[in-house]
Amino acid sequence: MDVLTLSRIQFGLTIGFHYLYPPLSIGLGVMLVLMEGAWLRTGNEIYHQMARFWTRIFALTFALGVATGIVMEFEFGTNWATYSRFVGDVFGSALAAEGIFAFFLESGFLALLLFGWDKVGRKTHFFATCMVALGAHFSAVWIVVANSWMQTPAGYHIVGQGMRARAEVTDFWQVVFNPSMLCRLSHTLGGAWATGGFLVASVSAWYILKGRHLDFARKSLKAGLGLGLAASLLQATTGHLSAQNVARHQPAKLAAFEGLYHTTARAPLVLAGYVDEKDQKVIGLEAPDLLSFLADDNINGVVEGLDDFSAGDRPPVVPCFIFFHGMVAIGFGLLGLSALGLWSLRGNRLFQRRWLLWLLVFSVVGPELANQFGWFAAEVGRQPWIVYGVLRTPEALSVVVKANVVMASLILFTVVYFLLFAAFIYLLNEKIQHGPEDADLIPSGKLALPVKP
Repeated sequence: MDVLTLSRIQFGLTIGFHYLYPPLSIGLGVMLVLMEGAWLRTGNEIYHQMARFWTRIFALTFALGVATGIVMEFEFGTNWATYSRFVGDVFGSALAAEGIFAFFLESGFLALLLFGWDKVGRKTHFFATCMVALGAHFSAVWIVVANSWMQTPAGYHIVGQGMRARAEVTDFWQVVFNPSMLCRLSHTLGGAWATGGFLVASVSAWYILKGRHLDFARKSLKAGLGLGLAASLLQATTGHLSAQNVARHQPAKLAAFEGLYHTTARAPLVLAGYVDEKDQKVIGLEAPDLLSFLADDNINGVVEGLDDFSAGDRPPVVPCFIFFHGMVAIGFGLLGLSALGLWSLRGNRLFQRRWLLWLLVFSVVGPELANQFGWFAAEVGRQPWIVYGVLRTPEALSVVVKANVVMASLILFTVVYFLLFAAFIYLLNEKIQHGPEDADLIPSGKLALPVKP
């Protein structure tokens, strides 16, 4: 394989593996705030036990997220030096803001969150929990700012020519609030909240099936399903807004998502099917006029097809189609599952439906897959541009990097990431098997609260 293909595979591997962990950290951060807040509000010690148990899981995901994220920054300089030079002014400001406003905030209060339970007052500890959760969200904000700028660049001008050309910021706030930033941020955060919620629901359902920690599991399950449902509803809304944004600013991407080769008025929405590239059509189940309505709030609207773009400006259709529809299918599946789970809690029917509990045990895989599919769809759908409409992907490579070097590092990364993932699963399983501590039901004197009647 050539150096471009290998570099893209390598970056896809590293970012895909890294992206397993930040959504968990963000979602669990929200869960911790909700659980500890419920304990402060009610004085019910089971919420204290929940908060302390899930803090241990949060610490594990946070550590893996930091360790796997560092590699990507080095790849910008090794594999994509031309790209780094071109976007340095833009990315430098966004990543600096991420370090100052997000990572320092999150890591600064992390020790207090992990080790301050019996050393500080309850309000101080809750404040630290909120700051860690806020820091995780700030991190997502600035990373999404940087990536959204690549999708819909704004607030810049080009300085220099050829290999020395670079984007220079002319309006920082236009860079931050570029046309796709807000809808992509809300969609990303919704996916993260769903990931945290369904992890909590998954582990709680497993405890119930095994007859362990039942009081803890029932309250955790309710909290996880509540956040999962709220996040799934948010995803449906923000997904619609994101699709409209793509239709306005990246019409070739939307056409690839739907396998729409020909510009069409009253375009149908593909519900399920496959792409026939030879005949340039999709074979499957379609909803008439719905794509036009979703893209433009008008069933008579015209949706641009791939035939409006030259062959060199079209993204690969089949992977875009698969990733996009996979993400949507999982999203609606999770919406239905969380709604059914919460509805079944009425009269405690959920706890007698073992088949539904087993579905919830495996539901944690759904948000992770949907996050990956959504990320891949967004990035593959931007091709052949690395900065949409400005810089093509082949032009962004380092001029000195060799294919054999990239192949060697790719093999090494694969082995290291396999070991890291195995360690993560082992440690996560150990914490889940151990379960919550009974001692956490009796908080220390500093943190003790009166229980509300």
